[in-house]
Amino acid sequence: MLGIIGAMDVEVEQIKASLFDMNITKKAGMEFCKGTLEGKDVVIVRSGVGKVNAAICAQILVDLFDVDAIINTGIAGSLKDEINIGDVVLSTDAIQHDMDAVAFGYDIGVIPQMDNSVFKADEKLIQIAENACHKVCSDINVFKGRIVSGDQFISSKEKKNWLTDNFQGYCTEMEGAAIAHAAYLNNIPFLIIRAISDKADDSAHMDYPAFEKMAVENSVKMIHEFMKHW
Repeated sequence: MLGIIGAMDVEVEQIKASLFDMNITKKAGMEFCKGTLEGKDVVIVRSGVGKVNAAICAQILVDLFDVDAIINTGIAGSLKDEINIGDVVLSTDAIQHDMDAVAFGYDIGVIPQMDNSVFKADEKLIQIAENACHKVCSDINVFKGRIVSGDQFISSKEKKNWLTDNFQGYCTEMEGAAIAHAAYLNNIPFLIIRAISDKADDSAHMDYPAFEKMAVENSVKMIHEFMKHW
């Protein structure tokens, strides 16, 4: 069974509408919608915004539904000039940019007392998602790279440059690395799929509302195609 997490209603409602035999389980203020999508068993859920919501959601998918893998889908801000609004980024790995124990001698982003702070996505899931993107979203570019997450909406050039300099990220959002962290601790594969909705700079507040719908539509089309081959 595949767990699919989105942070906001707009990211999951279209996918939920396509489910067959849907049953809803409510837990921790979230609705876990179990059913079939493209003939495969899935659980779709809106986690809410932020790392804590996302990590709790991922753990419930593991504990209550025994999922075999987790996909986090949604929108993000681009951290590279060549990654434009509407493009898709598939995570090669993920890191939490707001983890800061530098005062204790750790590098920025390193989680104290953990053996790993950079969580690698599953290669098979990456390949399936890449093929799906090329098939149903042929008019956009698909990138594979690091996704950086933190409890901040990035909307300044200074912060964007800081993220790029310190983490070499491809895009930034607020949930993916926390889901990756939970998946790593539970030893299950994950992938973050993000459609770009803004440039994560001083234009972000202007870009976001205008392009959110387009970015979400790309994500939904890709998820349907992904499920056919998972």
